[in-house]
Parts: sequence; structure tokens; C-alpha cells
Amino acid sequence: MVGRTKVACFHGLIDRMWSKINNWKIGKLSAAGKEVLLKLVLQAIPTYTMGIFLLPKSITKRLDQMLRKFWWGFSGDQTKMQWIKWSQINKAKDQGGLGFRNFNSFNMALLAKNGWNLLQSPTSLPATILRQKYFPHGSILKAKVGARPSLTWRSLHAGLSLLKEGLLWRIGDGK
Repeated sequence: MVGRTKVACFHGLIDRMWSKINNWKIGKLSAAGKEVLLKLVLQAIPTYTMGIFLLPKSITKRLDQMLRKFWWGFSGDQTKMQWIKWSQINKAKDQGGLGFRNFNSFNMALLAKNGWNLLQSPTSLPATILRQKYFPHGSILKAKVGARPSLTWRSLHAGLSLLKEGLLWRIGDGK
């Protein structure tokens, strides 16, 4: 159950990621090895949770901070010199970065994807349940947050705002 203390509920993601980082021998890894571990292991840990819940910004900020510490190296609570801005490293590879994810943006993208899935499959079980509870007489795109919504609906509604920005009608021949 996620109550009023959302930060405390999602703190387990930080703990799991930190335990993984502490178990690896960072000094013995090449830059390519660190990149693989960051992308395939560390960034995958919170993916399922981020697809369902909108994580608090303090949690996503802390997760990004842990990735930075792992990439640049750390000893105890001291980090080493960071030679390039993390925003430059986060860019896609074709833009000169390494393609690491920004957790806050990725969280919003996953929630928008779930909103898209609800739009594409309006007869699915999750869409039917959410329609009955939160938007019985309209479209999911016009639904309001409402009074006392669940964290799942509040999170999905936040993702819908991003989805609305990218939706457009395209006139075509139906192919």
C-alpha cells in the first residue's frame, strides 16, 4: 500500500540500486563495462514501478545521482571529478552523448505509453475498470483527476498530459 509517505514507499528502489552498486568492483571496470551495467542493470531496476506510478521527483533525482556517482566513480561519500556535464552524457549517442536515461522523463514516457495502451484497447480489463471508476461518461482524454483518486490513476493522469501533447489527427485513406 502506498499511503501519504510516497517517498518512503519508493525508497526501496534506491536501496536495491545502491546494493547493486556496492557489490560491483568499480575500479576494475572499463568505461564500456560501466555503460553496459548502467543501461542493462541499474536503469532496469525501477522500470516496472515507473510504468505504474509517478515517482516523486526526489526519488528520480536520487536515482540519477546514483548513476552519476557510479559512472564517475566514488569512494565512500566522496565523488570524483566530473569532467563533463551529466546533461551532455544523457544525450542520445547520435547527439554526442552516451544515451543514459533521465529517470523523470522515462517515468513520464512509460505512463504516457500506458495511457496510449488504454486508448488503443478500450475494451481491455484495465481500461474497463478505470472507465467505470474515473470517466464513466466520457473519454479518458477528457477525464479529470477527481476526488480521492488512487495513486495509479493520479500517475496515469499525469502521463495523459504528456500524451495529449503528442496526439494529432492525421487525414489519410485509412491504410
